[in-house]
Amino acid sequence: MNLNLTGVHLDVTPAIRAYVVAKLDRVTRHFDHVIDVNVVLSVDKLRHRAEANVHLRGHQIHAEAIEPDMYASIDALSDKLDRQVLKHKEKVSAHRADRDVIDHTLATGVPPGQPAE
Repeated sequence: MNLNLTGVHLDVTPAIRAYVVAKLDRVTRHFDHVIDVNVVLSVDKLRHRAEANVHLRGHQIHAEAIEPDMYASIDALSDKLDRQVLKHKEKVSAHRADRDVIDHTLATGVPPGQPAE
């Protein structure tokens, strides 16, 4: 996984970088096919914003979180990304399971779970 971390009106310190990497490790633990992640951290007065674009094979996931604290916004961002990646993973696996059922039915002429006559 390639990580591109950018700060707007913010210096990205090694502590913030390590925190982002630790939080985004959860995303890669759930789904191995993450190609790269672009994270933009910005500060506007009292609004700390964290945005991320996750590039998967054939799919893009975008999430954004705005909180009064930068670490809280990174936490909220990682939670949102985690939910979206799990949802995408379930869709991909469900699509694959449907395809296996169709392939079995075409090969044998009998749907799975049905007794052969």
